[in-house]
Amino acid sequence: MITRKGTTVIFSTVMLIIALLMLFPFLLMVVTSLKTMGEIQSPTFTFIPKHWLFDNYSVAMRRGDWVQYFSNSFIVTAITVVFSLVFNSMAGFAFARLRFPGRDVLFFSVLIGIMVPAQATMIPTFLMMKMFPFFGGNDWQGQGGFGFINSYTGLVLPFIAGSFGIFLCRQYFLNFPRALDEAAQIDGANVFRVFFQIYLPLSKPILATLAIFKTTATWNDYMWPLIMTNTEQMRTVQLGLTIFRSETNVEWNLLMAATTLVVLPLVLLFLAAQKYFVQGIVTTGLK
Repeated sequence: MITRKGTTVIFSTVMLIIALLMLFPFLLMVVTSLKTMGEIQSPTFTFIPKHWLFDNYSVAMRRGDWVQYFSNSFIVTAITVVFSLVFNSMAGFAFARLRFPGRDVLFFSVLIGIMVPAQATMIPTFLMMKMFPFFGGNDWQGQGGFGFINSYTGLVLPFIAGSFGIFLCRQYFLNFPRALDEAAQIDGANVFRVFFQIYLPLSKPILATLAIFKTTATWNDYMWPLIMTNTEQMRTVQLGLTIFRSETNVEWNLLMAATTLVVLPLVLLFLAAQKYFVQGIVTTGLK
C-alpha cells in the first residue's frame, strides 16, 4: 500500500518530468543561439555547444533596428493591454452584476465572438482600418488615403476588447456575493463607484491573468502587423525575426539568439505575475 508520502514523491517526480519536457524546447533554443552554423548543420547532433558564441547576440541585434522593433512592440502591447483591462473588466462587471434588458442576448453575442476565428474577420477589419473616415488622408467616405495603415492605432484598435476577456471577467465577478452590491447600494454608491472602488481593487488575480494572456497574444502576433505595416519604422519584434531568413538559408544561431531576447520579457512578466495568474485561473472556474 502506497503511503501519503510515497504518493507525494511519485506525484512530484511525474510533475518534474513534465516540467523538464516543457522546458526542453526553451533550453534547446538557448543552446542553439550559442552554436556556430557549422555545428548546427552538422549531421551529428550535440546538445551542448563545443564553442560558446555569446557574440551571436550582439551580431543578431546589429542586423536590424531592434531598438525600434522592441519600442514598437512595447508601445503596441502596453496600450492594448491597458485598454483591454479597462474595457473587458467593465463589460464583464456589467454582464455579471447589472440587470438590464437584452443582457443575455448581448452576452450570447459575445460568446459567438469566441467561436469565430480571427482569420474570418481579418480582411473586413483591415478594410475598416484602411477606410476609416478623416484619418490618414481619407475623406468622410473613407477614400483617398490609407487610414490607420502604418500606425499604432491600426495595430491597437482591433484588439482593445475581446470576447474571451469579457467572458473571463464575467465569470470572475459572478463569484462575488450579492450582499456586496446590496451594502454598496445602502451606502448610496452608484454603479461606477461600486466598480472602481470595490470590485476593481479585488480583481487583481483576474486582471493579472487577462494581462498575461493579452500581452502574450499581442507581443507574439505576427499576421496582423504584417498586414497593417509596410515600413521598417513600424516593424514589431515578430516581423524583425524574419530578417534572419532568406529564400535559401536560415541563420538559425542568430535567429535563436534574437528569439531568446524576444521571449525574455514574456518570461519575466509571467514570473512576476504567476501568483495572481494561478489565483485567477482557479477562481474563474468556480462558477
